[in-house]
Parts: sequence; C-alpha cells; structure tokens
Amino acid sequence: MASTIQALPKEVVYLITAGEVIDSLASVVRELVENSLDAGATRIIVSLWPEQWRIRVADNGCGMNLEDLQQAATAHSTSKIRSSADLWKINSLGFRGEALHSLTNLADLEILSRPAGGKLGWRVVYGYGGEVRQVEVTAIAPGTVVTVSNLFGNCSSRRQGLPTTAQQMKAVQATIHQIALCHPRVTWQICQNDRQWFTISRTATTGQLLPQILPQVRQGDLQEVKLEVPNPVNSELPTPHSLPNTPNSSLLTPHSSLSPHSTLNLVVGLPDRCHRHRPDWVRVAINGRMVKSAELEQTILSAFHKTLPRDRYPICFLHLVISPDQINWNRNPAKTEIYLNEIIYWQEQIIAGINQALQISAANLKETVHTTRVSKLLKAAEAKGGYNFNPQNPNGDDKIPNSPLSTPNSLKAVAQVNNTYIVAEHSGGIWLVEQHIAHERVLYEQLCDRWQLVCVEPPIILYHLSPAQVSQLQRIGLDIEPFGEQLWAVRNLPAMLQQRQDCAEAILELSLGGDLQTAQVAVACRSAIRNGTPLNLQQMQTLLDDWQRTRNPRTCPHGRPIYLSLEESALARFFRRNWVIGKSHGI
Repeated sequence: MASTIQALPKEVVYLITAGEVIDSLASVVRELVENSLDAGATRIIVSLWPEQWRIRVADNGCGMNLEDLQQAATAHSTSKIRSSADLWKINSLGFRGEALHSLTNLADLEILSRPAGGKLGWRVVYGYGGEVRQVEVTAIAPGTVVTVSNLFGNCSSRRQGLPTTAQQMKAVQATIHQIALCHPRVTWQICQNDRQWFTISRTATTGQLLPQILPQVRQGDLQEVKLEVPNPVNSELPTPHSLPNTPNSSLLTPHSSLSPHSTLNLVVGLPDRCHRHRPDWVRVAINGRMVKSAELEQTILSAFHKTLPRDRYPICFLHLVISPDQINWNRNPAKTEIYLNEIIYWQEQIIAGINQALQISAANLKETVHTTRVSKLLKAAEAKGGYNFNPQNPNGDDKIPNSPLSTPNSLKAVAQVNNTYIVAEHSGGIWLVEQHIAHERVLYEQLCDRWQLVCVEPPIILYHLSPAQVSQLQRIGLDIEPFGEQLWAVRNLPAMLQQRQDCAEAILELSLGGDLQTAQVAVACRSAIRNGTPLNLQQMQTLLDDWQRTRNPRTCPHGRPIYLSLEESALARFFRRNWVIGKSHGI
C-alpha cells in the first residue's frame, strides 16, 4: 500500500485558515471521529476517562501503513488535499492536516493501525511536535485506534479554565449526536470510565435515526423527503479529481458518478404532532458536516410560519449534499461557519422541500392514530399487523404513489358529526376533519396568494379609534379617513369580508395590531365556516377537496391539528376482526 499522507506545500499552507484550537474533550473527540469517517469507518467506538484526561477512538476504517503513520502527526500533513486548487473542491471532513500534530503538542499520542488487506499492524508513539518516539508491530484488526492521554498535562491553566466534567461530557454527547445525524449509516458505541454510556445504531436514513437522539419523538411524527435538485447555473460539475478519495465518499457526494444534480434531505417534525419551546432543533448540515447558517435556519423557520402554535418552533433537520465548488469551508477554523454560493437559490429549494414534506400524501394516508389519548382509547398500542385487509388504490395501481393528494375524492365525505366534524373515508381508513379550521387553512392560503381589497359604498363608519388603531389599519392597506368628531370612514376592506354583516367588528379586530399576515389569519378565521353549521355532502366534499390542495394541510394558521386519522388496521384490532370465523364462536 503506497503512502498517501504528505506534507502540504508552503504556498498551500499559507492559504489555509488556522486549524481549530484543541480546547476541550469534545474538540478532541470531534477531530478524531472526523478522521475515522474520512477513512470510511462504519463502526466507531469512543472511550473516555475524563478524570484521567484520556480519550480513545477506535474504528474499522481503511487504516494506515507504517509510512503513513510516521508522517501522520507532522505539521500540515494530510491525504485529503494536494494543491491550492483542492481547497475549492473539498469533499472530506478534514483537510488541513493539523489535528494530530496539535494533539502531540498538548498530550501524549499513540496510534495503532492496520490497513485493509495488510498483514501487519503497527503501534506508533509520538513525542512533542509529532516526532516518532516508538514503533513496534502489534496485533490489531484492520482499522485504527487513536489514544490521547494526559490532555493539557503541560498546560494546567487550560484544565482549570474548562467547565466541570459533567458539562464537558454533555458537550461530547452533543458533538457525537450532531455527527451521527449527518452519517446515519455508522454504528456508534460510547463508553465512559470503562462502562457503556450510550449507543447509536446505524439506520438507512436520518429520519430513522433521529428518535434515538430525541426519544420523545416517534418515527411516525416525522416526515422525510429526499429531493434531487439541479445545480445552480454557475455551478461546475464535479471532476474526477474533485471526488473524494476515501471509502466513505458515498456519504458526501450526491452520486458516485458525475451528476448535474445535488441532493436535499429533509427530516421534518409534522407540526400537528411535535414541536419545541425553542428553535434548538432547527439544524443544517452541508456535505456531511453540521454548520451554522443564519440565512438557511431563518428560511426553515419562515416556511413553518403559521403552521405551529404561538411561541413554538419546528423540528427540522436539513442536509444539503451539493457540489463542493459552491462552498468555502476555509472561512472559519471550526469549519461550521461557511460561505455558500447562490444562497437565494438554495433557500428557494428548501422552501419547496418543506412544502412537499408538509403535504398530506398518498404514501402517509395509512397513518396510525398518533395521539396517545386516542391510542389508548382504541387499545391499539401494539405493533401494526395484517388483518385480512387489502386496500386498493383508487387509481387501480397496487403501488401507492408518493404524491400530494391533489386529485379530487382522495377523501370521500360520508357524514357530518355534531355539525362540526366531517367524516371522510379513504382506502386505508377514516378521517375526522374539523370543518372550521380546515376552511380557515383554505381561506388563509387564498389570502396569502391574493390579498384583495375592494371598495365599499357607503363607507363603514367606526367610532372612537385610537391613533394606533388608525395607523394599524393604514399599515395593512385600508383606506381610512376622519369623518367627524371621533368618527372614521373606512372606504375599502378585504374582499372576503364584503358580504358579512359584522364588517365593522372585523375591522376593529384588524385594528388591534399585528402585521399583514396576522390580519390575513384574522380575516380567514372570521370568514371560515362556523362549527355548528350544517353542510350537505357536496359542500363537505368541496371543502375536503380544497383543503387537500393547500400547501400546509396539517394545521390551521394558529397551529391546531385539522384532522384525526383512524387507520383500518387499528380499527380491526379494536373490533378484533382478525379472529378466525368458527374458532371465535367456540367451534
């Protein structure tokens, strides 16, 4: 196996932002784990002895031969880039070649490694500055084991300035969680003081992995979307030299071959099922690394606006896998703050992806009852099973397409309960749809798409408005002027309110504050069908069809859930329809 680790030329070193400072146990874990991922590891074991300031990371990656091991800890030595041009096509997590060298200046470093297919493993002990102190043959499976001991032993003030052990362990856990979300096909085993601390099992997708990190969220609460999107017009196609040269490259590139497309992966917490008190689970990753991007995070929050209750925030993990020429990783030593070219283009793609994730699609029609309260009511907490029920796709296709319910009669209105709930059936069960908030969602999106003000004659006269109220009505576009002592005339109003008898009350409500979007919500709520209003089947069906076509059909603009799904298999369990005829009668 030829040597792949080489010292970078000086002209490349001068172009590189200084490496991240090794300042904590978490930063050591991050640097070592990223090396393991770049080596193609699918299983990583992290062992920590915090009181002894010792960390060990073992992996089953490609390993290193003796020549690479002797070069690994010298300054600016790396296998991941060769020239200054490579700085603009980075596909690996590391590239500066400074992590191991920095560790030799702060701790005792030992590396055991055996390359895949190699007959011998080697143990190398390094001294200050990366100098090789000891080399010997050792028994080891293919892969690498890196041990960092006596961290900050030569810098006691650094140790004293660090947080408590418990806080440092929390930071280590958060670091591993962030990396695991970006690499779901890796198995993680974390030990503390020779005892297992936590594990993360490999999964096919991030959506399947997320409940291991957020136990209060179930997989059924999440919607996962993977989209191929065209590269921006000025993006260069990857070249053979820009493709990563590690076994783990499939994690970081959209395709193994040249492609004009990038990939947008979204894991979205459905707003009618889960949300947070803080925006702490709006996460963005790019090409295998969690990053900070205020522009993209704000785009995500905006896309969820008027789908969640007040002061609640979404759960959303975004992973963009894009052409490396679109990114400048060399902006910040931590590589978490980046320059992203064509930011507006990516914001548009993210909004489109979130809108698709929030749609009610044929693929998730067969959702189980998702509230604990109703699950207990139906006594259907056990795993789903088959109950001799074989729903047929209304289109006659055995496969259920993953597309929005934009075709009429995907839900069929069959009844109205208490003049409030529409009972709708579909191929996988029945739904209860609350008519007022479903209509409110329809009207709100219509108002967002077309905020139309119409003139009224005679004008609507209002009494005793404060200056703030007058200013608020003018802010949302209403034509209002004094009409006498403490009287104001309103000469136009939202088109939806034109035929209502309570126009004056509605305008007073609009005058109480808020932006245009708040006014649109208020108009939609006041104009929507009231609960207690009887509807015939055609009216119910029209409402269902309009509601299914909305962009965010799961919740009303106030964040309330619109529908409750009762799956056929859950109903079958409750009514015990899986019993065998004859045997259930004691025959």
